[in-house]
Amino acid sequence: MPAMKLRRIFWTIFKIVAALVLVIAILVGSGWLYFHPSFERTNDLVYGQRKGHELTIDMVKPSKPNGLGVLMLVSGGWKSSQGSLRPWMVAPLLRHGYTIFAVYHVSQPEATVTEINEDMHRAVRFVRHHAREYGVDPQRLGATGGSAGGHLGLMLATRGGPGPADAADIIDRESSAVQAVAIFYPVTDLLNLGASTENLHDGGPPKSFVNSFGPEVTNLAVWKVIGRDLSPIFLVHSNLPPTLIYHGDADTLVPLDQSQRYQVEAQKLGCTVDLVVHHKGSHGWLSMFWDFRQFAIWFDKYLKPAN
Repeated sequence: MPAMKLRRIFWTIFKIVAALVLVIAILVGSGWLYFHPSFERTNDLVYGQRKGHELTIDMVKPSKPNGLGVLMLVSGGWKSSQGSLRPWMVAPLLRHGYTIFAVYHVSQPEATVTEINEDMHRAVRFVRHHAREYGVDPQRLGATGGSAGGHLGLMLATRGGPGPADAADIIDRESSAVQAVAIFYPVTDLLNLGASTENLHDGGPPKSFVNSFGPEVTNLAVWKVIGRDLSPIFLVHSNLPPTLIYHGDADTLVPLDQSQRYQVEAQKLGCTVDLVVHHKGSHGWLSMFWDFRQFAIWFDKYLKPAN
């Protein structure tokens, strides 16, 4: 083969490879930039006390805030680690201008799920009380989270409301209601776990979380009361905030029917509960952080004032 022809082939291959490398570099760089928006972070805002521990919130404010706030309930298996939020996880929300309040709690079993739920309501009241200071509208707050965080989000959706007018702490007089919710794979019915791997089919609490609900839940009569009080499916009412749920159809820990049955009960009352089924998704999937784009769109639709 003539040398001239070999050189042409070489340069053609070189140009193709160089173009592919450039495209890959642009895609990787664009992805990195997207998930690293500009923001200011204020850590360890103390919203309460539990078991001798300070309860804290990290506030992450984008460089161009839209004046609206979303509480990120940082909880998995009703365990929470202070300071664990990584802003790239909620980059789509930050890019839409939402100020994120990462809410941490004392982990079970040191705190019971009942106490953790109470602390999430306290967190909403705290943010609402300081909303003007933080640059967000106190009447337009959203909530998000996954798994236990999703469950706690639905507890806010179903049980959020005004505090006692005569509460000694002025913060506790505030409302714990949120105006929109977008969550991943929540447990909604603790009394009917269905095909969950946590179901011992003995009528009791989830097998890995017996100690998470207090010392008396081995008594089935007691458990039925506690489990019902912590099951959003039994707490639906006609004024639920608009709720978006993403749930995988291969989730064996929290089966899809937990969200499906909750949606049915809510829709019976005319409430807006949209369910997006992630095909072959288990209890979490690689692209779920990308799904926060749809959460941002959801909050845009239901939190932003109408023009």
